[in-house]
Amino acid sequence: MESSQKTALLLLDFQPNIVKFIPDKTPVMNSLNIAIDAAHKSNILVIFVVMALREGFPELNSNNKWCADYKAQPIPNFTEELVPDSSLHFQQGDLIVKKKRASAFTGSDLEVILRAHKIERLVIAGIATSAVVLSTVREAADKDYALTILSDCCVDFDEEVQRVLLQKIFPTQADVVTAKEWADSISKKSA
Repeated sequence: MESSQKTALLLLDFQPNIVKFIPDKTPVMNSLNIAIDAAHKSNILVIFVVMALREGFPELNSNNKWCADYKAQPIPNFTEELVPDSSLHFQQGDLIVKKKRASAFTGSDLEVILRAHKIERLVIAGIATSAVVLSTVREAADKDYALTILSDCCVDFDEEVQRVLLQKIFPTQADVVTAKEWADSISKKSA
């Protein structure tokens, strides 16, 4: 199904100023670390994608409703904490990509990095499922990447939206599995 040399694990918006809004982050972070550890063990590229905006958010256009909503409320502060949450198993060699919009591709050098590493499959986890994950999955599918979504590593604040995306929408474009299922599948290939 996937070659570790052609796969990248994308962790979307797991930065402290966003993670703090997860009511109980322990189960999600534990699952994320299962995926991160498996990726490291299998030499899979790990990329943390963070939202990085300048003070005053000059990148945000009020014609875009999503942008206007963020511009109106200064929380979270996207000018700070542009690192992965400290509870994640970040290692030397993992990459941090800064983006400007919901999709991990918009306003970032993600696509250049993926091409440089000849990546064909993206394994995706993120917060929020209805924002960064949905936008990134749609764009990645249009760019012809093979996709895997880690269901227990995606967080949304609307349970029904989460259910519909993971059970109905994403399976039309991606394999949807848990972090443990994915980790087990790549460890079998490495053995």
